[in-house]
Amino acid sequence: MAEVIRHIGLSLGADLCWPICFEQMMKRLDLRIPHQEDTLRFEVERVTLEPFDLRQPVKYDVVVDRLTHWYGLTREWIKKAIVMNDLYVFNNPWSIQANEKHTSYCAMIKLGMPIPETWILPPKSYEPTPDLKPTLTRYARLFDIGKIGEQIGFPFFLKPYDGGGWRAVTRVTDTKSAWKAYEESDKAIMHAQASVEGFDLFVRCIGFGPQTRCVLYDPSAPLHDRYTMKTGFMPAADFEHLRKVTLTINAFFGWDFNSCESLRQRGTWVPIDFANPCPDSQVTSLHFHFPWLVKAYLRWTIFCAATKRKMRRNLDWEPFYEVAASDAPYSEKLDKYAAIAEERFESARFDEFCAKHLPHLDEVTSEFFTSPEAKDAVRLKTAALFPAHEVEKFTELFWGRIQAWRAAGCP
Repeated sequence: MAEVIRHIGLSLGADLCWPICFEQMMKRLDLRIPHQEDTLRFEVERVTLEPFDLRQPVKYDVVVDRLTHWYGLTREWIKKAIVMNDLYVFNNPWSIQANEKHTSYCAMIKLGMPIPETWILPPKSYEPTPDLKPTLTRYARLFDIGKIGEQIGFPFFLKPYDGGGWRAVTRVTDTKSAWKAYEESDKAIMHAQASVEGFDLFVRCIGFGPQTRCVLYDPSAPLHDRYTMKTGFMPAADFEHLRKVTLTINAFFGWDFNSCESLRQRGTWVPIDFANPCPDSQVTSLHFHFPWLVKAYLRWTIFCAATKRKMRRNLDWEPFYEVAASDAPYSEKLDKYAAIAEERFESARFDEFCAKHLPHLDEVTSEFFTSPEAKDAVRLKTAALFPAHEVEKFTELFWGRIQAWRAAGCP
């Protein structure tokens, strides 16, 4: 019986806290997983940025990618490694590159989800190019954003069609404020989207493979308070509904890791923002929920590496479209979409794997988040975001919330 090494690469940008916790907990887990006649061991390494030969081999079995969404060199290395070296990466780089919020709205409207009415607007201004003037002169049509607002209904939101972390998102209440926001949008292509008025819950559901976690969200609060610490804030049926929505979206777009924001309006869940395939993973915003996220990273990464999970290079939307074309009510369609997603994420196999090979993960996690190494990771990330005179104050705040998670039974 030989030891076989599975190599895990972490492709990182500004991330500080979760990679440290990931690496430290892998050491503490000290995994030795039987596989055929061998024993699987795991090594974690941070991926570096450097020139590469298109024909050079790739040592990793799995790469956790946090750079593709904005850093071109990493995106091209990862695409090469998938095409030529059978690397498994989350998330799918082609899907991240091609499918922005606009596409995600269109696709989920097609699947029957109750997406708010949304228009896309030409940009207010353009980069000058030789063909710009004749194109606009021949084909651009004047429009009245006030009349569009009347069709959508005030208030509505103006926001970039491709997202960007609440960048340039404006709630407009009348024609005057709509024109002001549009004038300030500059060269951005904007969505005008109906506001979901009268909602009673705002929930962000984080999906990582077949794992989901619903968090009561407060977008009006400071960043460190937006993820509330409340648990059990809605019926089990609502948690299950949002799980199905999140898994459907993630499987449709080939996103292992994504978050989906939904508002509950008069009993109906309205998805409003769900193209977030590099969602926040920082302790400075997740705090109470941060240990769960680290566990989710570990479980899915270890499972994919150990089982040599194959990359789905083609998204294959047809099974979803076949369901969408049926006359079934939306609730039945969602059940079928979720079943496709569960199959693609190998949910049953994943659960069995975790029960067999990672039964000690909860205990290791709880113990780790009492350690000096864990608190140092919290302090390091806090120091990167907060002024020096606030570092200790907020380190203690975030650390205290993690301890509240432990005291609550590590939910």
